[in-house]
Amino acid sequence: MTSTILAELASGLDRRAAAGLARVRRVVESPQGRTLCVDGDDRLSFASNDYLGLASHPAIRTAARDAIARWGVGAGASHLVSGHTRAHELLELELAAFVAPCAGSQALTFSSGYLANLAILTSLADRDTVVFADRLNHACLNDGALLSRAKLVRYAHCDVDALAQRLATNHGRRRIIATDAVFSMDGDVAPLPQLLALAEQYDAWLVVDDAHGFGMLGEGRGTLAHFALASERLVCMGTLGKAAGVAGAFVAAHPTVIQTLLQTASSYIYTTAQPPLLAEAARAALAVIREDGARRERLHASIARFAEGARSLPWRRPSSITAIQPLIVGDAVAATALSQRLADRGLWVPAIRPPTVPAGTSRLRVSLSAAHTDDDVDRLLETLGDCVT
Repeated sequence: MTSTILAELASGLDRRAAAGLARVRRVVESPQGRTLCVDGDDRLSFASNDYLGLASHPAIRTAARDAIARWGVGAGASHLVSGHTRAHELLELELAAFVAPCAGSQALTFSSGYLANLAILTSLADRDTVVFADRLNHACLNDGALLSRAKLVRYAHCDVDALAQRLATNHGRRRIIATDAVFSMDGDVAPLPQLLALAEQYDAWLVVDDAHGFGMLGEGRGTLAHFALASERLVCMGTLGKAAGVAGAFVAAHPTVIQTLLQTASSYIYTTAQPPLLAEAARAALAVIREDGARRERLHASIARFAEGARSLPWRRPSSITAIQPLIVGDAVAATALSQRLADRGLWVPAIRPPTVPAGTSRLRVSLSAAHTDDDVDRLLETLGDCVT
């Protein structure tokens, strides 16, 4: 006999499935690349955040293998006990110099972007803080604000005037503006120059989640560099598992901010450091990002090719200069069905549905990569066109 508490959960799962919102894990049986073996079938993939095609780069694989020979596998402890190796130290120095959100900036590495954003918000905010958050921010920025017990005030997506109004009417001992730099489901870029101007006007921090801009924009340095921004008010989070192709994340900011996170952030203090082999792999990835601009050129050529070809498709495509090219279908069931039709034709383009995106905006999230060829992009566009009828 099923208990009441299990029956309640089962009923909830049934409702999700009926609404087209059930999540299903796909088993990948090949290294990351432009094609993947998924559940036993080969598919041309537009599903990955491996924007520069670095996840299987030979130099990065070699760096990881050599690092295992030198460092072993596990870090053994947290960074503040015995887990902080020379590999981690060098990676942090290189990231700080490359991203450089302000003069003399430092960096701190984390196991994930989620942990990094929790660290920023819980260290800089408290009950007397107001956090102003874009309505389409990644969940971890909102979770960090809530965990800090700050007052969370959300403003309309990329609406600078709405933010200014909220800054003028919500007062706290400290103010933090928090935003994605590149929004992960729409691919659009936040108006960072205007946000920094408001941070200056209202004596606030500007926390920038650059998970989807680092490596891709600003000659690889990220969205701050794309806009030529630098300020002691900037706190920049970037991830190492997307364009960098490895794993983990970092925060780059003024040394006083970094030291505050090191001393007070629970998600940094109370977790085992990432394996040093990943730090060495990330250093190798950073070298490729710095030196191989041709990869970004190929990626941006594919973005332009897809954007031009998608003009004739019936689905709304938000304006995006980034590798994230969504096609808004609307209904969750319809988006899932369209994704399956593409899968039947040998393409993997995931359907994104609520609560990841607002109700009524379910979509295909097309992720382009430097690894894609012109023929790959044309095949996607042709297949999407065939699915219209």
